[in-house]
Amino acid sequence: MPPWRDPHLWLTAFQNWITVSIDQHGQKTMVFVAENDHGKRLGFATLSHETHFTGEHQAYINELATSDVAEGRGVGTALIQACEQWAREQGYRILALSTGAANGRALGFYHHIGFRDEDVKLVKLLTESDSDNPNRQT
Repeated sequence: MPPWRDPHLWLTAFQNWITVSIDQHGQKTMVFVAENDHGKRLGFATLSHETHFTGEHQAYINELATSDVAEGRGVGTALIQACEQWAREQGYRILALSTGAANGRALGFYHHIGFRDEDVKLVKLLTESDSDNPNRQT
């Protein structure tokens, strides 16, 4: 998470997204939960239907998270595979997701399993003074 974002607002938004996904499971969203052989939850993914700005319909992974103990053990890959299968069954040819530009671990994981960069979102902090901006035009 970028240092200029409020962690409390970020966490609240994330919790709301998960709640909405669970409430709409099977209607507007799909929720996958990964568990071990003993029923302990290891991670989850939520998907929804999305229309790209070109008008093409695609599947969109809203959230994907694994527990600390599951990280690096194939749980994220298994969740992505479940998402891919669901997307194919819905007739989509594209599965999309977003993650933070500073989230190097997630970016590395997604690139490793075949995701490609498509869009880059840029932000400018409007609270910084002109003297702090090295690209300022004078």
